Amino acid sequence: MSTSDEVRTLALSLPGTTEKEAWSMPTFRVAGKMFLTLPEDETSMAVRCPKLERDELVLAEPEKFWVADHEAAFAWVRVRLAALDDADELRAIVVDSWRQAAPPRLLGAHPELAAPADGPV
Repeated sequence: MSTSDEVRTLALSLPGTTEKEAWSMPTFRVAGKMFLTLPEDETSMAVRCPKLERDELVLAEPEKFWVADHEAAFAWVRVRLAALDDADELRAIVVDSWRQAAPPRLLGAHPELAAPADGPV
């Protein structure tokens, strides 16, 4: 089971990432753009996710992914930390969200964080 401490450590290990409290919760940003939040009691995280992919994730694994009502109009998905398979899945989700917010200069400077050849996670 993944924890909010693991999420925080992983997010802050990514280049250019800072943590800032907003809406009474921790948020993580790269170059000023938010890519992850730890809402409520920190048993889940919210990450960037294109709407089409988000809808597919929610349909395929509703025990793991869902959309909060107030985020439905935006390209975000919630992830239940306890439902993640392992640390590799956590990393893949967090890095994918970071990539969506990171500026091209950071993406170019860190090819090890490039999207896999078969596309985003």
